[in-house]
Amino acid sequence: MNRGFNTILAAQFFSSLADNALLFAAIALLKNLNAPSWQTPVLQQFFVFAFIVLAPFVGAFSDALPKGQVMFISNGIKIAGCAAMLMGLHPLLAYGFVGIGAALYSPAKYGILTEYLPPDKLVWANGWMEGLTVAAIIMGAIFGGLLIGHRVEEKVVQQLGGLEFNGGIDTAPEFAIFVILGLYFVAAILNYYIPKLPIEHTLPKRTPVFLIADFWRTFLLLWKDPLGQVSLAVTSLFWGAGTSLRFIILAWAGAALKLDLEQATQLTAVVAVGLAIGSVVAAKAVQLEHAVKVLPLGVAMGFVVLGMVLVRDWRLAVLLLILIGILAGSFLIPMNALLQHRGHHLMGSGHSIAVQNFNENLSILLMLGAYAMMIEAGFSINTIVIVFGLFVSVTMSLLTIKHGHDQDK
Repeated sequence: MNRGFNTILAAQFFSSLADNALLFAAIALLKNLNAPSWQTPVLQQFFVFAFIVLAPFVGAFSDALPKGQVMFISNGIKIAGCAAMLMGLHPLLAYGFVGIGAALYSPAKYGILTEYLPPDKLVWANGWMEGLTVAAIIMGAIFGGLLIGHRVEEKVVQQLGGLEFNGGIDTAPEFAIFVILGLYFVAAILNYYIPKLPIEHTLPKRTPVFLIADFWRTFLLLWKDPLGQVSLAVTSLFWGAGTSLRFIILAWAGAALKLDLEQATQLTAVVAVGLAIGSVVAAKAVQLEHAVKVLPLGVAMGFVVLGMVLVRDWRLAVLLLILIGILAGSFLIPMNALLQHRGHHLMGSGHSIAVQNFNENLSILLMLGAYAMMIEAGFSINTIVIVFGLFVSVTMSLLTIKHGHDQDK
């Protein structure tokens, strides 16, 4: 790896670390505000809403400027959203503003890989990118969990008497957000030093009407491409399911394992450990042209999720969640690389990743909405786990059958 690629990876790591830690800080802040329980998954919905609304525009924005510059601007928006939460803006609105920065950031962070590296390095590069992103998820959950825990509130906040900022930082969630703000600043510095690459795709017009029409054209183009279709469907399912699982684990850990919020937060990191293992294995063992052969692993993942309803011991829970993560990482990385490869050739990296983000975050929005409605309807956590696991297995089975049928034609 050269210095430029290392800088790209480091920038992504710190920005993702801050995003993930901020999620748990915002959850703790909602708890301090005595917000209703359904607002916890809705918090993530506010974050992903920008990915859906801005999808027609972020690809063009990413392709119109050097990717490093786009990442720097986007990270500045994240800083503003994090600071707004610290200043007292409601967590839902503030985290939604951070989501705007993330929506702009995503096409650039993935698009720069296709511009900076040759096609035969894409699975390898995605392995590193996703591996570090997963590491950020793990460390974000652990770090965020520690920052919002009672020990920080007792030993740091209370003993130091709080920090004199905007009326005083005197709770653990507020202190966590203050620390996370520093992580975003580190990411911004690294963004500034990302190598400047030539712009590969330019648009003849940049009016809203043209951009929406152009996005719709690329949306249809990617869905009509056989390999683009299957990879887009799988990655969309993964992110919708994976994000929902994160919140399900928080509720399940409290009900089945009797863990508090700090412990449950850190348990979510266990899935990411498995995801990292699966990502490494996939990056080394699966070649781009054989990426679709990993689809049955998604079916298996859904059935393993069903096993959560039988678990009452945290040690067994750790093993089960690691296995879920391994299976998820083993099919995500090849599918992600395949989708980027097809999108780069069909329409340009920024456009294709904007389409990918639109579909993935629409999946997140719908699945979290379904989860929030099940909570509001009074469904037990075991019922939710069963519905979730069966949905993943059945959907992945249909995709496996369909793609196998398409290949036989």
